Amino acid sequence: MSIVILGAYGQLGTALEATAYREVISLPRQQADLAQTTDVCKVLDSLNPEIVINCAAYNQVDQAQVDLETAKAINTDAPGILAEWCDRRDAVFVHFSTDYVFGGDLSRRTPYTEQDPPAPLSIYGETKLAGECAIQAASRKYFILRTCGLYGARRSTGKGNFVETMLKLAETRDELNVVDDQECTPTSATDLARWTWALIETSRYGLYHATNSGSTTWCRMAREIVRLTHQSTIVRPITSEEFGAAAPRPHYSVLDCSQLEEVIQIPILSWQTALESYLTQR
Repeated sequence: MSIVILGAYGQLGTALEATAYREVISLPRQQADLAQTTDVCKVLDSLNPEIVINCAAYNQVDQAQVDLETAKAINTDAPGILAEWCDRRDAVFVHFSTDYVFGGDLSRRTPYTEQDPPAPLSIYGETKLAGECAIQAASRKYFILRTCGLYGARRSTGKGNFVETMLKLAETRDELNVVDDQECTPTSATDLARWTWALIETSRYGLYHATNSGSTTWCRMAREIVRLTHQSTIVRPITSEEFGAAAPRPHYSVLDCSQLEEVIQIPILSWQTALESYLTQR
């Protein structure tokens, strides 16, 4: 069975390649740029894979507010075109979405299920949600996995991840100000990769929530990073308004992953356990 990974040099693509139980063809952006879908489809034509896993995305949340055209091309149009390519060839399409499809329900304080109506707050969230809809309209054999705050090793240079950013800042600063009013569940890329491979084996196509278990804020996670790495940096809470990001973020976007856990029959680790494992192995 031939498997192609698009966006293969990012955190998730790197983790999928490292945990793969079969040989995969890893295509970085330089070989398959989702902004040029005609060229990507030509590459897929030459490879004729049975499974296409799309890890590529426009995930610059703040920049998407002013670069709607690019965000839409990569997050909405390209997934729909790739899903259609797969459907014509009876191939499986695997795609990753985000907890940022939620957030509009300001009173929400219980984890979202796959059946809850999305309500994105940002352009990024809107384009990712539209990408989900495009896939569902174009393909019969698809997996869409919504996740949150990925961290892991990567083969390419990029914007990094929250964990690495906190570690670098803690090395040079006595205090850090970190947002404490966004409740979510940051997730290990390695864990998500393992769940993805297990899910593909089931052939139970559809939409899934896929994060580590439990919930936290970025401030509480930063404090856990500092504690686990025995640093003395003080982490102080601030509000999203004080941080002043260009794009609004959900104040609550915890995902209920019980459907995934039931299907793949693999216990989902807590965000604390996953974080400790990552820090131990990095």
